[in-house]
Amino acid sequence: MVMRETLAKKIAWISLICNLVLTLGKIIIGSIGNSDAVFADGIHSAADVFASVIVLLVIKISNKPADKEHPYGHGKAEVIVSEIVGMLLLLVSIYVAYEGIAGFFQEVESPSILAMWVAVFSFAAKVILYRSSLQVARQNSSKAIEAIAFDHKADIVASIAAAIGVLFSIIGQRFEIHFLLYGDKAASIFVAYLIFRIAKEMLTEAFDILLERNINNEIIQEYIDIISTFPDVKRIDRIRAREHGHYVLVDLRISIDHFKTIKQGHDLAKAIKKEMMVRNDNIHEVLIHLNPYFADKN
Repeated sequence: MVMRETLAKKIAWISLICNLVLTLGKIIIGSIGNSDAVFADGIHSAADVFASVIVLLVIKISNKPADKEHPYGHGKAEVIVSEIVGMLLLLVSIYVAYEGIAGFFQEVESPSILAMWVAVFSFAAKVILYRSSLQVARQNSSKAIEAIAFDHKADIVASIAAAIGVLFSIIGQRFEIHFLLYGDKAASIFVAYLIFRIAKEMLTEAFDILLERNINNEIIQEYIDIISTFPDVKRIDRIRAREHGHYVLVDLRISIDHFKTIKQGHDLAKAIKKEMMVRNDNIHEVLIHLNPYFADKN
């Protein structure tokens, strides 16, 4: 748990510092260099800075053990962060799209080539940040770090789109191809769409977890396969599982022979729980209810 928290903090701090540098660079160069696309990319990076700050504040809370007031733990704190970041990105996408569309009704000028190189540098940096963050998120089942990784993912395509848009505008001015001058404006709208898509993905997943949607059938089937290896389990009456941030809670009802003692039923349930948690290190709790099984009635 301590290792997980340390890794999460490390990723959040690295993301915060890198995003802060990229935010300042893209907003300043985007403004001076007359590039809406690079400026929009800078606004998105500013959202990333905010996301990293929130994650740093919530990591310690989400890793706290269960207590009397929170018997299921504090894992959903990370999901709430993911939802906040998703809503923030949604607002950013609307703002960027509005600015891009408005640009088509104004006199347009070609951005400077410096704006393009800033976007290219941002692209390279974000590829590295995305891959490293996503790897840590999956290894530690962290929704908070995964939210940061998705932010980086949006920036990857957004930065290259901004670079291409600036390049088209420069080519349009140099060769007097008027419609290419709007390449930067078009790129900013495309950036808005990418940000919106990431926001939608994050919000959908966060809402599913907060509403305690059952996890996907493939994982449920894996759990069933584990339970079925115990011969004393005559029937699986019901199985449910829900994500609680970076861990999973499982509710299980099984039938065993009616003549089994309470001690035998207890030992079986304990063995099933142990096997499921050994085979799936993200399972935090398995609650098992035992039903009597009558062979002549089933």
